Amino acid sequence: MSSQDFVRLGWIGLGSMGLAMATNIQKHLKQKSLPSLRYWNRTISRGKPLEESGGIPCPSPTELLQDCDVIFISVSDDKALQTLITTLSTHPSIANKIIIDTTTVHPSTAAAITTQLKTVSATYIAAPVFGSTPVAQAGQLLIALAGPAAAIATIKPYLQGVLARAIMVVGSEPEKALVLKTTGNFIAAGPMVLLSEAHTLASVSGLPAETLHELVERNFGAYAAGVSERLIGGAYCPAAGEVPRSGLELGIKDVGHGVGLAREKGMRLRVGEMYLDAAGEAKAWGDERGRRMDSSSVFGVVRTRAGERFETDVVKARDERADD
Repeated sequence: MSSQDFVRLGWIGLGSMGLAMATNIQKHLKQKSLPSLRYWNRTISRGKPLEESGGIPCPSPTELLQDCDVIFISVSDDKALQTLITTLSTHPSIANKIIIDTTTVHPSTAAAITTQLKTVSATYIAAPVFGSTPVAQAGQLLIALAGPAAAIATIKPYLQGVLARAIMVVGSEPEKALVLKTTGNFIAAGPMVLLSEAHTLASVSGLPAETLHELVERNFGAYAAGVSERLIGGAYCPAAGEVPRSGLELGIKDVGHGVGLAREKGMRLRVGEMYLDAAGEAKAWGDERGRRMDSSSVFGVVRTRAGERFETDVVKARDERADD
């Protein structure tokens, strides 16, 4: 770690979530007159908004590593993370660096990376996040942290009130944060299936969607109401060219980790399996039409299984207006 009074921060990975989080950190650093965030992304132009706000692009992840004490990572999946960690681990400047990883990966991947980084005297903190891109943009994520206590104390000031509304410290073993995240993703997927079926039942029975939504809103809490709004408002089926609130591919990956972990432990997550089955059909529907689907797009599949169109009247009307 640097002997300076400040910690030099770097960011690797600028997908929609990564860019939102990195942007909030750079804003914080700028407000505090601290050294700017250095960043790298495979497509470096993704970081243009960061550069415009004072962020410093780096030509490679290893160059970023040399100039930073703490490196945040936000990549797409286990394979991308493992490839990146292997690249960083071979560089001599990795020693004494803190790697804080927001990627949702299998717990066994986190455990393996912890061991890999220990062998080169680096520290790994798992920091999976709960929330969609709009929540990340608002700095209102929930972040689960697991790793050495001293390293967590170092990075906490750049999380609470910057990226997150709250932080949960899970313990010293990074893989436990991923067990929590995986379990949480399974819980999040359940209401998508349940409310998809409920709204479809309402539709085929002639009950207005808004009436059922009001019941959900008044009686079943904010998360359920948010999912219900995505269904009846059409966000479950984004318009052509529109970025989903929460990508279906990530939903499939994340719930798949939970289903796989459960099987390793000798049990089944049957609701998770139901979600994955419908999500696969939703992805095929979107791929045929060149659309990126939302993680709640299982609603369209539940509708078609009941003899309804994939698109609700709200979605059809929206798309027709766009075509005019």
